[in-house]
Amino acid sequence: MSGELVIRPLQPEDRARWSPLWDSYLAFYGSALRPEITDATFARFFDSLEPMHALVAEQDDRLIGFAHYLLHRSTWAQHCYCYLEDLFVDPNVRGKGTGRALIAGVTDAARAAKASRVYWVTEDSNVQAQTLYDKVAGRPGFIQYRIKL
Repeated sequence: MSGELVIRPLQPEDRARWSPLWDSYLAFYGSALRPEITDATFARFFDSLEPMHALVAEQDDRLIGFAHYLLHRSTWAQHCYCYLEDLFVDPNVRGKGTGRALIAGVTDAARAAKASRVYWVTEDSNVQAQTLYDKVAGRPGFIQYRIKL
């Protein structure tokens, strides 16, 4: 790939190019979702009543990554927080700055929304991603707990 890397908002017409990345992301985490969940997820990105947003990385007319994030209130801050829920870069092009550029795009969007923080989680075994994350963010030392419903 030799063209300019562009970080931009996801568009409805990107669905056919976004879907293979989404499927690869889910496979990376050993997950699969029913088609109606994926349909709902994609639709939320374009619903003005939803706090969910998506950026994509495009290079040489190809989508090579995405970042999904949401803005939410916090009891600990006057302004909203930005949760970076999903970040994925095509494994064939990793290590070239796409993940960093997507994080920067989310950070810019969070600043524009007057959010007071951007945060995310990753699996402790995802060492490759942590190499990048340790360069662009601090680890607050919290451990996540879940109750599955």
